[in-house]
Amino acid sequence: MSEYVIITDTSADIPASVLDKGQIHLIPMVYQLNGEEHPHKDPGSWDSKAFYDQLRNGGTGSTSQISPAVYTDYFEPFLKEGKDILYISLSGGLTSTWQSSHLAATDLMEEYPERKISCVDSLAATGGQGILVILAAQNQEKGMSLEENTAWLEENRLHICHWFTVNDLNYLKKGGRVSAATAFVGTMLSIKPIMHTSDEGKLTVVGKARGRKSSLNTLIDTVGRLGIDLQEQTMFICQADCRAEAEAVAAELKRRYGVKEVYINYIGPVIGSHTGPDTMGLFFVGTER
Repeated sequence: MSEYVIITDTSADIPASVLDKGQIHLIPMVYQLNGEEHPHKDPGSWDSKAFYDQLRNGGTGSTSQISPAVYTDYFEPFLKEGKDILYISLSGGLTSTWQSSHLAATDLMEEYPERKISCVDSLAATGGQGILVILAAQNQEKGMSLEENTAWLEENRLHICHWFTVNDLNYLKKGGRVSAATAFVGTMLSIKPIMHTSDEGKLTVVGKARGRKSSLNTLIDTVGRLGIDLQEQTMFICQADCRAEAEAVAAELKRRYGVKEVYINYIGPVIGSHTGPDTMGLFFVGTER
């Protein structure tokens, strides 16, 4: 069986404690804050508190795609070492990174015909993408081949649930996710959208709640409605500088459902630029998205 490496990008928001094992490799993504470009290399490469404080104070954030050339430069050293590659991308419903990785992989496999590169569209983002990558790493430890792991990911990726809420609709308005009228009325009435990532990997508004507490309770209720074997799961909560609320939600998940472990991690600047401060997402394995 050929040796293969698992690669994803930094939008996966995988906790540093998991990355420290060295099994998962990260391609840096780039974000702009107030027009200044920054590479997001890993969880320690940015000041999360300062980033969200700047957004709260009127700063603007944006992101850039990963080009095929960047993928080529990142993948090729592993191929030269005689290793195959399993790459798990940010959702193709949100970005063109999967297409860029596939273009680079196609060219590289012509140059290195004895090597294999499998590019899997996670149809996920932030903690949902992170869970899928971690599960792929566990599959590798169990002895799954590259082909077996690829098939497993494609079969199971739609069981990774992403449910989240934002605190300020204006960030979604800037990204075209909600209309200006919806953002204005929602802000005036303290309406908080309940969103998830669809089967096509797109951010979709599926409900609304009146007030922050109600929106977080809706997320917790959804875990009970969709979650599979919650007592055996490791869940993710990704938060945009609202740690105290995330800890309270984690405690309620453990109390109500007996969830084994909950990772609380920051939403990185790649996704946080578009969702804004105080966004919170719950990520878990469920019957459906």
